[in-house]
Amino acid sequence: MESLELARTIVNILEDKKAEDIVLMDIQELTTIADYFVICSGTSNRMLDALAQAVRDQMRDDHKVKGRLEGIAQNGWMLADYGSVVLHIFSVDQREYYRLEELWAAGKTLLRLQ
Repeated sequence: MESLELARTIVNILEDKKAEDIVLMDIQELTTIADYFVICSGTSNRMLDALAQAVRDQMRDDHKVKGRLEGIAQNGWMLADYGSVVLHIFSVDQREYYRLEELWAAGKTLLRLQ
């Protein structure tokens, strides 16, 4: 699966699970750590866990892609590493605090779903 296709698949899963403020960023020109960031928010710890679990399960079951999950919902930031795509799942407060989109503002925002 190509990087962009992988990122768009993750975005679709998040959208189906009602993640908020989903952003897909192209960071290929800025770093070698990944090609794309997918960033989203959830409104509760339970929702953060559900979003991470849904992406992990569907990527594994439907696309045979395994990701590495780090962080816990109680801390407000979970990260799933799919190699060329890194998914950041934030609580609203933590997302505002870390301002990841601003930090990587030199990247290209390909998609924003409110």
